[in-house]
Amino acid sequence: MHPHNQKVMKRINQYKKLFNVEGDIDLAELKKSYRNLVKEWHPDKHTADDTRKEEAEEMSRQITDGYAFLQSIAPDNIAKGLEEYTNTIENAFIDDMQHKSMLLEISFTDGSTYEYFGVNKTLFSKLVNADKMQRFARRNIFTSFTYRKSKKTVEAE
Repeated sequence: MHPHNQKVMKRINQYKKLFNVEGDIDLAELKKSYRNLVKEWHPDKHTADDTRKEEAEEMSRQITDGYAFLQSIAPDNIAKGLEEYTNTIENAFIDDMQHKSMLLEISFTDGSTYEYFGVNKTLFSKLVNADKMQRFARRNIFTSFTYRKSKKTVEAE
């Protein structure tokens, strides 16, 4: 595994551990686990003076974030969007890019935006300075990193 993917894998593995997921993400199992965790950690189960109320609120946030994240990278959801994704990376051009701590966000000329997890600064610099940015991205990023459709795109639809 690339060292720059370790941080992302750590996040994915933390969420998988929280939801008791082993191997590939099964959406039905994930949903069941999510519902149980929400019940277990619901902040309303604790009174305001209870020290666990703060912990429950934090856990609730982690559960919600983790569920949304794991859903977005689940093989079933990636497969559902594969035709659209393939069409984007083959026919649209890079319109805009943002890179922040191992996350590369690329907006394409077809209006879609994707996030790539584990892209380090060095690789991002190579992309920015590539003679043929599109070709560099096709060879080194588009199919090499865990990705998901960005919320920006989803909200725009």
